[in-house]
Order: sequence, then C-alpha cells, then structure tokens
Amino acid sequence: MASLLQSERVSYLVRGEKEIRAPLSQLYFCRYCSELRSLECVSHEPSATVCQKNFLQLLLKVTQKSGTPFDFQFFQQFQKLLFTLTFQQVDSHYCPSCLENMPSAEAKLKKNRCANCFDCPCCMHTLSTRATSIPAPLPDDPAKTTMKKAYYLACGFCRWTSRDVGMADKSVASGGWQEPENPHTQKINKLVEYYQQLAQKEKMERDRKKLVRRRPYMPLAFSDKYGLGTRLQRQRPGAPISALAGLSLKEGEDQKEIKIEPAQAVEEVEPLPEDYYTRPINLTEVTTLRQRLLQPDFQPICASQLYPRHKHLLIKRSLRCRKCEHNLSKPEFNPTSIKFKIQLVAVNYIPEVRIMSIPNLRYMKESQVLLTLTNPVENLTHVTLKECEESDPDDINSTAKVVVPAKELLLAGKDAAAEYDELAEPQDFQDDPDIIAFRKANKVGVFIKVTPQKEEGEVTVSFKMKHEFKNLAAPIRPTEEGDQSCEVIWLTHHVELRLGPLLP
Repeated sequence: MASLLQSERVSYLVRGEKEIRAPLSQLYFCRYCSELRSLECVSHEPSATVCQKNFLQLLLKVTQKSGTPFDFQFFQQFQKLLFTLTFQQVDSHYCPSCLENMPSAEAKLKKNRCANCFDCPCCMHTLSTRATSIPAPLPDDPAKTTMKKAYYLACGFCRWTSRDVGMADKSVASGGWQEPENPHTQKINKLVEYYQQLAQKEKMERDRKKLVRRRPYMPLAFSDKYGLGTRLQRQRPGAPISALAGLSLKEGEDQKEIKIEPAQAVEEVEPLPEDYYTRPINLTEVTTLRQRLLQPDFQPICASQLYPRHKHLLIKRSLRCRKCEHNLSKPEFNPTSIKFKIQLVAVNYIPEVRIMSIPNLRYMKESQVLLTLTNPVENLTHVTLKECEESDPDDINSTAKVVVPAKELLLAGKDAAAEYDELAEPQDFQDDPDIIAFRKANKVGVFIKVTPQKEEGEVTVSFKMKHEFKNLAAPIRPTEEGDQSCEVIWLTHHVELRLGPLLP
C-alpha cells in the first residue's frame, strides 16, 4: 500500500519543445489546446505571437492599398522589437515572513530584500525580535539607574543572537539594526558602471549595422494602433538607436566616460602565520562553505563575523501556455491568500493512475499488479487502456510486457458528498471480477498482468490511456435551440509505471 502514496512512480508523457515524463501532480492541462503542459511548456512572460499576427494583417492591408511591395525585412525587424518589449508577468513581490507587499520598482530598489525581516546567518531560519530589560542611568541623576526595555535579534532554532557579534541592542522593536559596510563597495559600483557603459556602446554599434532603411509611411500607419510611432521613426544620422537597444544611452544626455585602473600584480604577498598549520581548529568558530557563500560580499571566516542578512522576497507570477497564450495559473494578488483565480492543474481534469499493490516480480514470470483509476470530474468518464505497439517511439523505457483489460472501463463522476450520504443507492456497473478488483465512488481498482523481460534492473511498463473529456472552455458551435450539449473530445496519454526491482 506504500506505493499508493508514491505518485512519482507513475509518470505521464508531455509532448512540448522537448518530451518530459513527470507525475500528474506536477503537470498542467490547457483546456484550449486540450494537451498536458509541464513547467517546460509554460511561459512566465507573454510572447508576441498575437501581436505579430495582428501586425502582419495590418501590414498586408497597407501594402495592398498603397500598391507597394511587402517589406519582409521590416517585418523581421518589428518581430525583434516586439520580443524586446515583452515583460515578465510578475503579479506581486512579498516577504514570506511579514507578508508585506511592495511594487516592483520598490523591490528592485531594495535589492529584492525585506527591510524589516532577517535570516539567521548560521542556520538560515527567520530571526525573531526579543525584548529584555537592562539597567540605564536616569537623565536627572546619573548615580541612580532604572530598568529600560531593549530589543535584540535571536534565532529560535540554533540560539544565535545579535549579541554574539557585538551588535548593540535597540530601544525600538523594528529598524535601525547595525549593518556592516563592504570596503570594496565603491570599486564594485565603478566596475558595474564601466561595463554597463561598455555594453551600451557595443549594442548601439551592432544595432546600427542591423538597422535597415524603412519606408516613410510605416510609422504613420502603426503609431495609432500600437503606440510605437516614435520607436519606428527613422533615426537621425549619428543618433543612438534607443528603440532597439535595451541599454542604450539617453538621447541628448552627455555621458561621462568612466575609466578604471587596471589591476596590478604584486610580487610580495602577506605571509601566513607561523602556527597556521599547527594551530588546533575549533569547528564552532569556523564558518561553513554555505555560510560564506550566502554572504559573498564579506565571506566571513570566523563565526564572530556573521551578521544577519535581510530576508529575500518571493513573487507570485502567472503561468501561460506557450502555444495559445491562455493562463494556466494565476494566483491572488494578496500575499495572505493561498487561493488562485485560475489553476488548471492536470489532476483536476485527467484520470489519475496509481499503483496500489505490487507482487513479487520475477524474470519471465507473469504477475498481477493492482492499479487504481480516479475520475476527477463530475460526469461519467469512459476510459480505455491499450498496449503500446512495437514501433511506438514513446515506448523507450519498458523492460516488461504488459497485458491490459480489453474492455472499456467506466468511472463514476466525482461527488464530494457521496461518501457521507448513507442513503445513496450504489450504481450497478456489472463489473467483471477478473478485471475490476473493487469500486468505490469515483475510484476503481483494475488488474493488469506484467511479465518482466530483463533479468536484472528496474521493472518499467508503459501503456496508452484513452478517455473522453468534455471541453467546457472551447467555443461551442452554433447548434439548434435547446441543445446545451458541450463538446466532447477523446484524449490519449502515454503512461509509464515504475514497479521496482526484480526478485532473484
């Protein structure tokens, strides 16, 4: 029964840019394409496919009216421009600790870190603010003391505190914590500015060579529809190509040339201490490799140099099908909500296959494996299992021969209240006991026969699963009045089962 909870042992084949085999719980289902989608087949940013089609239609209309030939080179240049105008579809930035929501500009300014929450530099857990009372002299009479509240940071997991590195306690609970300064900050910023300026010049030179001569009527035709008139206008001789260069210089702005001093080799280096190789090492005082890499600007060697780091922000983003551009997943904007506006996960639309029991598998001996099929939709579903053909290009991992039921299987619709309804009448499906082991609500147990064909290694079997699907999202063709039937399509999936090792 442990295999029933191991959903990763059953994988479905996804045909996209590259073939991927993954569990059904990790896949999406596009109701418009009627195909499975994996994370490799979805996009975090909308592509320009729709804009290209609209632009191509408009370009053909203008060329037909004006009687000029179609400029395909100009269309290719506009395609590149559209791809540079696509944006990442990030819905919101938020802190996973305090759930503070902030816009993208503010998140970029804060380097995608929360200003109020900190991570423990030792174990990377979230630090909490602790309050304590410390004696403080009275302002009127310094000889007398009174108890005053003070706050410090502490980790509830490894017991690290901000007092361990000598950080002073604060009189307020939030903000104002001491942060170390990197001595190389000025040099790093200068290097970044220098290479940004160098990249701008190189990009401008490349775009000047690629820029083709455009016709004068093109900007006037598309400025109203796409708002790209200024981007498509003919550039003046010697002016920067700001429309096609993402890092181009601003027009009319004088850029000061940044010069950096080249690094110079030093013949003499600082020698190591005499007891460097003989001194005993205290592992509690030495930082680990992970602790050093989490602070690349300082890379502390001793534990006394570990300072708390601001917590990284998380994002909520939408996923789109790359083929039809429809949303597959769209979360709520509020970071406190875990709900989704759109969540087309495959387990809500595709029958799920799981392994319930596995017998002892031996070489060239037929064994009976019990599978479960679960219907996630509310209507009755017809499912047919078929064996893979010998020349099937998808069947590349099978190491055993499988015999599946030849009859069509009926799966009852999902009813959340059925298991609590004691008066509900059971449905009579007249199941064959040699094929159907049990039936409960929308789940059915099915027997398949497996014969391993290899003497050693893992036993893997593959088969095709064909089922019907009522596509409620697809546009319905105009039918007669009173006909409310929706479109029914048949889908076929390639399913692989990993049954485990052979017994001697």
